[in-house]
Amino acid sequence: MHIATLSTITVAVSLALAPAAGSAAVIGFLGNFDVINDTGSTAHGFEIDLEGLHSSDITDTFGGAGRGFPTGRGFDPATSVQRYGSPTVSDYVNGAIFGTKVTYLGLFNGTNWDFGTPSGSFVTPGDNCWSGGGLGYGAATPCDHFGVGITKNATKTTYSWLLETPTAGVLNNGVVNLPAPVWNVIPAPPPPLGQPPAPPIVVAQIQAPPAPVQIPEQEPQFGDAVWVKVFTTELDEPPKLEDLVAGNAKVEQAETEIEWQLLQKDPGNPASGVLESGNGAPVGPNAASILRRYEFFEFGGVYDPTDHHAVFDPGFGDSHPGPNDIGIYLGAQNGAANFNLAAVPEPQTYAMVVAGLGLVFAMARRRRARQEG
Repeated sequence: MHIATLSTITVAVSLALAPAAGSAAVIGFLGNFDVINDTGSTAHGFEIDLEGLHSSDITDTFGGAGRGFPTGRGFDPATSVQRYGSPTVSDYVNGAIFGTKVTYLGLFNGTNWDFGTPSGSFVTPGDNCWSGGGLGYGAATPCDHFGVGITKNATKTTYSWLLETPTAGVLNNGVVNLPAPVWNVIPAPPPPLGQPPAPPIVVAQIQAPPAPVQIPEQEPQFGDAVWVKVFTTELDEPPKLEDLVAGNAKVEQAETEIEWQLLQKDPGNPASGVLESGNGAPVGPNAASILRRYEFFEFGGVYDPTDHHAVFDPGFGDSHPGPNDIGIYLGAQNGAANFNLAAVPEPQTYAMVVAGLGLVFAMARRRRARQEG
């Protein structure tokens, strides 16, 4: 009897001390993006390295099974969405570091690869390099479209083209300068009893490519500079991964949030090269998701030869590019953070919890008095 009483008290106290309603519960994050292969070498695959995540944290992949798109390989919209077909998802451990790799890969028959992404320059809206994208996607198209859904942020995200090497069938990882947004959903304080929950603040952070490894004898070198444009919209329902593609109404309704911003890592300033969008502005009360689209362009201007910092056209700056400052298009990210707001308990619910606690403790006191008597 004494054990049952403790159990009842524990349940009641747990109810009373449960997290306050109105906090933002994150369902997951989505990312869909085109990548241009500008490496100078043919790629036969693409890798998304999500450090700090397990394969169980991956909810879906673009071109993967169960997404409503065909999972075959090639360029026929009836059988495939992109040349490499469905990706593999695999966990890895490297000492204290763990993560998951999402790998799109060509097939090698001992002599030749079935598919490859040629190197070249190309301009897309950022979500069209797939068989349904409407741009004539084919064997000569130097870009592809990839995507992944996750339940939480990775500690580090790395994209790599898998490039040809002199050894047949062996591929190397090539650098991709396409930043991935890191989302942060900041819940509002608990509302007063009976009041609707306040909306959260949803911040997305983009970082410039890292500065190169510094050589002590040389002047510290800045990282490569990239221009970014940001578009955003709120949705009253969570989108699916396949919604984050060209022509979809959810993407088309996004409006400009940041016109232009140049990002570049300064080796002497760890906080440099970071852009936060949505900082301080709560989402609408009926929003179930916020969608942001990031478009990336190379810096086309001049770099200082001593430390590689970007030198702007005269009269222009890092948020107002000059006619020669914008270089080739690198790609785009369509990202979404899906969340919900817990329902606010009615005042009588709190009253029932308090009354229940009082009843339980009263019962405990009576039992203790009988046992002592």
